[in-house]
Parts: sequence; C-alpha cells; structure tokens
Amino acid sequence: MKIYLISDNIDTFTGLRLVGIDGVVVHSEDEFKIALQKVIADTDIGILLVMEKMVRDYSPMIDKIKLERKLPLVVEIPDRHGSGRSMDFITSYIKEAIGVKLN
Repeated sequence: MKIYLISDNIDTFTGLRLVGIDGVVVHSEDEFKIALQKVIADTDIGILLVMEKMVRDYSPMIDKIKLERKLPLVVEIPDRHGSGRSMDFITSYIKEAIGVKLN
C-alpha cells in the first residue's frame, strides 16, 4: 500500500519526496478535484496526506471520502507554518470525547 500527498506547498512536497512519498502540488479547487479523483482511482494508495488548510478549504470533498470509503485513510498534516490548532488541542479533544480532564 502506498502513501500519497496532495499539497499546496512545494516545500512540503519536496520534503516528503525525499523520504519516498509521491504526490502532487495543486493551487486551485479544480486541480485538487483532479488529484483527488486520481487518488480514488488508484487502489494501491492506502493513505492520503492532505494539508490542514486544504482540508478546511475543500472539506465537502474530503468528508465524502471519509464517510463513503474505507481507503484511502485521509490524514491531515500541518504545513511549514505550523498547525492552526491551539497548543492543547489533543487534551481538549480527549476531554471532549471522554469527559476526563488531563493534567
């Protein structure tokens, strides 16, 4: 099973290419749709890496894949400027999910 990246950033694309992850750089919604269709058509791709900003911008397309398909697993990754999430997003997520406050 392969890992594939859809990025809007050449630096992230280049870094992941150095470790053997194939992908594409896109700059528009149309390019993103084409790249996503290519990923869905390739049954060898098991994990799809997508930049967090792109997941926010194109959430209906990403949500459809997450809800209707077992593969690929969609993983959001932050870009070189970091995540848009707060510093304690993991503990907040756990607290919200199970109702337990972590210290």
